[in-house]
Amino acid sequence: MKQFNTPARHRSKVVAAWLACLLGVVGAHWWYMGRRGAWMLTAFAFIMLALMRLYPVWWDSPPFLVLIVPITAGFIEALVFALMADDKFDTKYNPGSGLRSRTGWNAVIAAIVTTFVGGSVLMFGIALIVIHVYTAIGWLDGHVL
Repeated sequence: MKQFNTPARHRSKVVAAWLACLLGVVGAHWWYMGRRGAWMLTAFAFIMLALMRLYPVWWDSPPFLVLIVPITAGFIEALVFALMADDKFDTKYNPGSGLRSRTGWNAVIAAIVTTFVGGSVLMFGIALIVIHVYTAIGWLDGHVL
């Protein structure tokens, strides 16, 4: 009796990088890469997004400030995927696919965009956290922001 082996699905590191950059907060790259526990990250993000609706100002709510962590993790993973050598990516994420990744400028552009967007979003998030904490402590009493 002859068995048929279906080749493993070949994953693109550029697609993984773009998913992590643009939708990393909900774990889209985890679903694409087939990671276990992707549903937990997605559920966590949607729960935090739903809890944000309970506050009058979404950007000054604790659930939004907690979402800064998976947002930052998504940007970091996007950089890791984009800058990983093709051979190393294939060894780790495409064993048995029979194909080789050959990325060029696509990965470099993804890394550049991720650096600029991720840096801006992270700085915005840190500023919001500082303002939130300083206001809660009372250090900004009497100051108009």
